[in-house]
Amino acid sequence: MSDRGRAIFAAVLSIASTTAAHGAKSCETLKAEIAAKIDANGVQVYTLEIVPADRVGSGQKVVGSCDGGRSRIVYRRGQQV
Repeated sequence: MSDRGRAIFAAVLSIASTTAAHGAKSCETLKAEIAAKIDANGVQVYTLEIVPADRVGSGQKVVGSCDGGRSRIVYRRGQQV
């Protein structure tokens, strides 16, 4: 993994740890806050998606919890869909 890849991964993990306590936030508000942090780290191509907590796939990176813990925000690096 390149230094840039490690920095991006560290940023995503940092965001995940700081947002875990924010389960009561609005999903759209939290998603916007996470996007701002990712953008500030220079990441240009990524996707954030709000999904029900019970629908998170094993390969998805959860970077936030919202809607009282009923939803998760997942991060996907690369091409936007």
